[in-house]
Amino acid sequence: MISNYLPLLVIAVLSSGVIMAALGLSHRITPRRPTPEKEQPYECGETPIGDTHRPWEVQYYIYVLIFLVFAIEVVFLVPWAVEFRALGGWAFFEMMLFMAILLIGWLYAWREGLLRWLR
Repeated sequence: MISNYLPLLVIAVLSSGVIMAALGLSHRITPRRPTPEKEQPYECGETPIGDTHRPWEVQYYIYVLIFLVFAIEVVFLVPWAVEFRALGGWAFFEMMLFMAILLIGWLYAWREGLLRWLR
């Protein structure tokens, strides 16, 4: 059984070794000559104005997390819908439970005001 996976393991080890060797070699042979101009943030060729290291608003991360939750929901929902008849009633109950848990999370985010855009 394990012998079936041996070629995959060899390929994984060899590819990881090649990647590590390439990264190590590039780190060793790359010249390092830092200058104040090189240390400036790149702003499409423009001289930056003000502080360029401002923290991102947490609101954007919350939108991304909510998007990922619903994207994952679709990843689970589409195969379930395709095989709905073959899975039977128990799968329907499980999917409704899964969607109820997501709905509770969405309602909580809505009630806390996390879905309101910044003003």
